[in-house]
Amino acid sequence: MTKPAVITARLDEEGLARLDTLAGMLERSRAWIVAKAVQRYVDEELEFRAFIQEGIDSADRGELISQEDMEAWFEARHRQAAAE
Repeated sequence: MTKPAVITARLDEEGLARLDTLAGMLERSRAWIVAKAVQRYVDEELEFRAFIQEGIDSADRGELISQEDMEAWFEARHRQAAAE
């Protein structure tokens, strides 16, 4: 197991108080909560960036949908949902 790195974060008084409240509720340390929050943020941001890149790559390959086709698809879905 690799040794964890130490980083510093600055929080205002309200943010720190909220962090302490959550730490007490979870019976965990501030450091544990911050580490989990950073991990979650990084995972979600990397997933989002990969999703965006997938769209860019698709567009670069010419796999595009016209505005008119998209509007027609949306209207068909809307009519279908209204009929149900």
